[in-house]
Amino acid sequence: MRRYVVGRLLLIVPTLVGVAILTFVVMRLVPGDIVELRYAGSGAAVAQEIIDMERRTLGLDKPMALQFVDWMSGLARGDLGTSLWTGRSVGEEVMLRLGLSLELAIISTFIAVALAIPAGVLAAVRQDTRVDYVLRLISIGGLSLPSFWIGILTILALLTLFQWSPPLLFTPIWEDPVANLSQMIFPALAVGYRSSAVTMRMTRSSVLDVLRDDYVRTARAKGLSESLVVIRHALRNSLLPVVTVISIEFAFLIGGLVVTEQVFNLNGVGKLLVDAVAHRDYTLIQSIVMLLAAVFVLVNFLIDMLYVTLDPRVRTS
Repeated sequence: MRRYVVGRLLLIVPTLVGVAILTFVVMRLVPGDIVELRYAGSGAAVAQEIIDMERRTLGLDKPMALQFVDWMSGLARGDLGTSLWTGRSVGEEVMLRLGLSLELAIISTFIAVALAIPAGVLAAVRQDTRVDYVLRLISIGGLSLPSFWIGILTILALLTLFQWSPPLLFTPIWEDPVANLSQMIFPALAVGYRSSAVTMRMTRSSVLDVLRDDYVRTARAKGLSESLVVIRHALRNSLLPVVTVISIEFAFLIGGLVVTEQVFNLNGVGKLLVDAVAHRDYTLIQSIVMLLAAVFVLVNFLIDMLYVTLDPRVRTS
């Protein structure tokens, strides 16, 4: 068990270092930089000496290797640096929006799990019946329709029926929980429906595979009730791939809902990353990518630890 945990922890460091190197190099290979964009937006002719001086001020004239070392040393100290575009602390810029994205991801995941697992189990138990066909049709609809399109349809329906539109300002949950949930529930439903479709299909497939195993037939032969066979024997032993899908979806939701955030007027981490790429804000881009990579790594580590609980074979191997 200890060897298993230590091995997973040791994989975190090279993964994050690889992401840091790849992100740094790719951003430097993109044509143009923040100085050119800033002065190009003014529409006036600018002398090359001024552009070079601005690059020296921002530290962009240093060799790439030295810039990378400076950035990594700052990360090791917990200093994410300063945004090249706004001049504000990167940590402050990210924290202003991380809470919103994290709340949306948590609510969406909760909705997806609450819908998907019961529906997936029911579809597997009632295989090839009308219930199964209806649930499969619903899941295919969730996979086919993008979450932002579902969001647009939701806003149109709410605007037509209840004259409701997304608020212009975001209300944190600690200031007014009712106003916050009324603003977050509709984007969470739009995103959660799409995530539930993926999870429901995985749950159905996993439960169907387990229901065909010999130990399930043995449990039925012993006279156990069908609900006990499904919940205690089939569902628990089919949760490993389902938990993996849920974890990956959760990590994706934190930074991958750019269009959905735009539709519902939410200024989250995804929108911040797109704006940073448009401005060639290297420091901000690198920090956000590292944050999202750290979230993926942490979530996968926690899921690996959960495997030990769900599958005793991992603990004894």
